[in-house]
Amino acid sequence: MADVILQLVDRTALRNLHSMPLGELLDGMDSQSLRELRPSVDPRFHRPFDVDLEGDILEWFDANDEIERSENLANQNLDEYSTCELALNLAHWCSLGEWRCWEARLFLYVEPMLDRSISAAEFLSYNMWSELSDSLATSDRVSYSEAVVLDWMNRRQELGETMEPSEDPRILPTMEAHRSSSDSLFSFLERHREEGYSILIGRDFLEPPIWTLDSGSPMNLMEVEA
Repeated sequence: MADVILQLVDRTALRNLHSMPLGELLDGMDSQSLRELRPSVDPRFHRPFDVDLEGDILEWFDANDEIERSENLANQNLDEYSTCELALNLAHWCSLGEWRCWEARLFLYVEPMLDRSISAAEFLSYNMWSELSDSLATSDRVSYSEAVVLDWMNRRQELGETMEPSEDPRILPTMEAHRSSSDSLFSFLERHREEGYSILIGRDFLEPPIWTLDSGSPMNLMEVEA
């Protein structure tokens, strides 16, 4: 089962890239001169490496050599998939940090705070993450972490699994992993909520048109110039 991926995205930085002529964008990625325009990384999180994204974007240009270099992305005669592919990579470029989790484990981090059953399809819904963020705003970091661990323990017990470390040496490391993951998700959503950053939502191997930036497409920030 693939990871669900969340990234904090600076919309202002993304708009700036969307407004850039593609020839200028290509030259900047090729020369690595656009790195200074990338938002500062949140040191608590990983994010895609500069060099990897530059490589992905340069590969996109190789595959789309019919572009008009003097025009921005919105004013290109490209199919939706190709446009979404570059728009998604530009959103990755404008990310401050990434939080990801194996889909099967996400129920532990969401259901205790929403007090309802969640479907796997909702993991790609901005509304669900916004709802979780609002719920966490009325809680605190320690209480949230404890709720996640307690939910995990209850699920194990319902399955007849032991909670004795002497019987299963993975108990304590798994518990600490859940504490760490819940703590980082709390920080991620806190920054989204308090500083107004957007959330890019997707999965490993998900096609570019299916990723969302908040409740819309990463292409939504494009502006067609007359």
